[in-house]
Amino acid sequence: MKTLYLDTFSGISGDMFLGLLVDLGVNLEEITAALRKLPVVGYTLSSQREKRQGIEGCRVKVAIDEQHHHRTWATIDRMIAETELAPAIKQRARSIFRRVGVAEAAVHGVPLETVHFHEVGAVDSIVDIVGAAIGLELLGVEHIVCTPLPLSSGSVICAHGTLPLPTPATLEILKGLPVIDGRCDQELVTPTGAAIAAEIASFGPMPALTIKRIGYGVGGRDLPDRPNLLRGILGTTNATAGLERDRVTVLETHIDDSTPEVLGHLLERLLAEGALDAGFSPLQMKKNRPGIRLTVVAKPEQTEQLARLILHESSAIGVRYSSSERFKLRRETATAHTPLGAAQVKLLFDGDTLLRITPEFDSCRELAKNSEKPLPEVIRMIARAAEQEFGLS
Repeated sequence: MKTLYLDTFSGISGDMFLGLLVDLGVNLEEITAALRKLPVVGYTLSSQREKRQGIEGCRVKVAIDEQHHHRTWATIDRMIAETELAPAIKQRARSIFRRVGVAEAAVHGVPLETVHFHEVGAVDSIVDIVGAAIGLELLGVEHIVCTPLPLSSGSVICAHGTLPLPTPATLEILKGLPVIDGRCDQELVTPTGAAIAAEIASFGPMPALTIKRIGYGVGGRDLPDRPNLLRGILGTTNATAGLERDRVTVLETHIDDSTPEVLGHLLERLLAEGALDAGFSPLQMKKNRPGIRLTVVAKPEQTEQLARLILHESSAIGVRYSSSERFKLRRETATAHTPLGAAQVKLLFDGDTLLRITPEFDSCRELAKNSEKPLPEVIRMIARAAEQEFGLS
């Protein structure tokens, strides 16, 4: 499995990550060409070789004509969604921006849709984030692992004024993720860098891998106590050890005084708002009351959002949460061609080994409706066609 290990000894920012991708072999002209699909002008993207404390790497610069342009999260999300970029690139870029948007909404106490981005909404940050999504697709890595991020102390001047380090948005983005004391009074981890790392990587020690290439993304400042570089180690891991790992939040509450209609609505809302999984289990509660346990699995950055939803949409007055690591199979979305038409399926892998194929229910239901065949028969037909098409023995 092609694996990238991010060594963030000097933190991470959007431009450092772009520089790293180019140093690892991604063609900057290809990134630039793809970025032209965005309705964004007034910038120039360039790269050059620079050294920090004697170590050479690639520095990517975004020269901007436009300054302090404010855009809402909804505007940026819609802009990316409507481009002709590949679906995987759009999904990754939108996810990164959503992470920042949720954090900014929490910090400023406003709804996500109305969040106005300042630095993050400016052209350079749009280029950094969408460029990162494009570069990762071009690099073709299957798994990314990151070290705990080093946080600074002190202050930084930005559009909102003078803010403490780490900035409130950076802290919100990194809730539930491992961090360390960076022992530095200058900003090491920017909100954009934090969102990229949080969205694309799992956090932990370097996996056993065969090193193929080492790259360095160069930061704009010289730091007195360390080289201002983002190091990336690109290699391959054993496919037999290909289970992916990530960190999730588990939310839980006990309820004994809600109706089935309310609970059903709550479950639908949780899944619609992005919960990874949600379900009920029966309980015997105090005073011999029958009740239910609600368990929700969520991305760490969604913890507070989903806890608030539970408290607003049910009779619960408290929600417990804990951080947990999980193993998971790598999944890919694909289109299977069947006698009834095209159908979406999920391919589930352990490393490079295809374990099984799961038809997407919505596709099954649509084909069953159009063909007037029983749904179970359609599911079996799609599964057989997909197994033949994708070579599952």
